[in-house]
Amino acid sequence: YLLKQQYRTATNLTARIQLHQRFSTNPVPWYHWMFDRFPLHVPSVVLELGCGAGTLWHENCARIPSTWTVTLSDFSPGMIADAQRLLQTCANPFTFQEINAQDIPFPDATFNIVIANHMLYHVPNRTRALAEVRRVLQQDGVLYAATNGQEHMHEIYNLIHRFDPLANIEPLTGFTLEQGLIELQAFFDHVTIHRYENTLRVTEIEPLVAYVA
Repeated sequence: YLLKQQYRTATNLTARIQLHQRFSTNPVPWYHWMFDRFPLHVPSVVLELGCGAGTLWHENCARIPSTWTVTLSDFSPGMIADAQRLLQTCANPFTFQEINAQDIPFPDATFNIVIANHMLYHVPNRTRALAEVRRVLQQDGVLYAATNGQEHMHEIYNLIHRFDPLANIEPLTGFTLEQGLIELQAFFDHVTIHRYENTLRVTEIEPLVAYVA
């Protein structure tokens, strides 16, 4: 379902991203906030798992250190193609590769940084995926894994069920902000939570409908 429908291309993901970009009340955009967490002054070999359309890098194109080597990956070839198109004007060179996070095709200790931005809750076998991340990270490497809290966007799900009580649409479960800490501690000695506090004030109908659809 994820590969052939939801994430065959970046269209659905883009609709969800745009709702946040247009109606977030936090003055610091999410992609800028996340990029601020990275050690930009350190030369690094970087892997992003589940890069989607490459929005993280597009929004921070001018900030990417010249000392970074970046591989952008996704399990969807359609997503990879969309990312290549979006980033073709970005001066920083990227390597693009189709990768399943449960079987990362790189030798041990290849990367300084692995990024999993709002994607681990989609992975069927996260134990295997996290073991793979730990394997390809260097001893002092860092995983940056972003996720949502359990109450994330719960108002939308309430609206859906008011409209159609039989709708088979439920919030994502699994790797949440509350539960993810426990899962990460099984593979990493030091885990730190950074919270991005935000609300959405949606003033138009159409972007909300696009998000739900």
